[in-house]
Amino acid sequence: MKKNLLTLTFLLLFSMSLSAQSGYQFTTVKQLPITSIKNQSSTSTCWCFSSISFIESELIRMGKGEHDLSEMFIVSNAYADKMEKYIRLRGNLNFAPGSSFGDLLTTWKEYGMVPNEVMPGLNYGETLHRHGELDAGLKGYADAVVKNPNRKYTPVIKEAARGILAAYLGEIPKNFTYKGKSYTPKSFATELGINPDDYISLGSFTHHPFYSQFVIEVPDNWRWDISYNLPLDEFMQVFDYAINNGYTVAWASDVSESGFSRNGIGIIPETEVANMTGSDQARWVGVSQEEMNRTVTSFSEIVPEKKITQEMRQIAFDNGQTTDDHGMHIFGIANDQKGNKYYMVKNSWGETGAYKGIWYVSEPFVKYKTTNIVVHKNSIPAAIKTKLGIN
Repeated sequence: MKKNLLTLTFLLLFSMSLSAQSGYQFTTVKQLPITSIKNQSSTSTCWCFSSISFIESELIRMGKGEHDLSEMFIVSNAYADKMEKYIRLRGNLNFAPGSSFGDLLTTWKEYGMVPNEVMPGLNYGETLHRHGELDAGLKGYADAVVKNPNRKYTPVIKEAARGILAAYLGEIPKNFTYKGKSYTPKSFATELGINPDDYISLGSFTHHPFYSQFVIEVPDNWRWDISYNLPLDEFMQVFDYAINNGYTVAWASDVSESGFSRNGIGIIPETEVANMTGSDQARWVGVSQEEMNRTVTSFSEIVPEKKITQEMRQIAFDNGQTTDDHGMHIFGIANDQKGNKYYMVKNSWGETGAYKGIWYVSEPFVKYKTTNIVVHKNSIPAAIKTKLGIN
């Protein structure tokens, strides 16, 4: 029987106070429906797994039921588009498997969608996704074409790329049957009722004017998708307003920080005693830096976290400490036993960690390490939408 995280077992799991490490226990404040945990395995396609998960939750919210949509349909179409743009720019584009949330929205609008059962994308003798050979083969082909050995480009370049992609991920279906009904990818997308134009990307950076539109300067944003820029306090308001009003959040972040545990917790610990106050400061006075670091990385107790500012965010981005590292899906809010706020995050690393694929990521972490989010435009507070000029 197919596993379903909307079952009573799933709901009970997250309604209890749980502990991933001995020092952290969580109580759910608000939780929205998600579909089952997926595994991107040995690929750099987190952007697609997380944005598909986000759309699957949107379909539940819209009363369209639960669907398992094909990540590899999106990856295949997006890779072919990327090949074409890479060659048009004579190789001056990041040709890699990473991408942004906007890639799903553009691909959905242009090509449609299919269920995962129609195109699981495992045509190469593996049971889990492994794209090392595929990525290397596509890059080699793209670079060979960029050298222009014929002294002009032929009209079959994109078709050839699609041939490679089809060998690994499967042919893009022209027609298919799903739940007893016949579809094309376009007609299936139409029936699902997702309008890509309803979804908005938001960021918070000082090198662009607030309330303006801009292109986030990260290599994976190869389509040069547009985001709206918000001050940090209003940016964070969107997270809570969305979740509290029934909308989940597609979340792009950097998880290279030591405070992002592979066992289900993400924090930004304060490691300077001088920056702490009250009992937190008293707890660490006289403790060696080595012991403090050991406690922080062991997650054996709740530690104070940094107070994140707009300037800190910007410095980390400008210095390359915050990169376009990983895409995930935020679907709820929880508190630890001290009342600190965390966001509940669905990851795409399989059912790993203490929470079987779910992470609890602190509010300071989200403030500090978020590059951008994608949300439904109606999940943005009205006053903020007005400032952004969004109808």
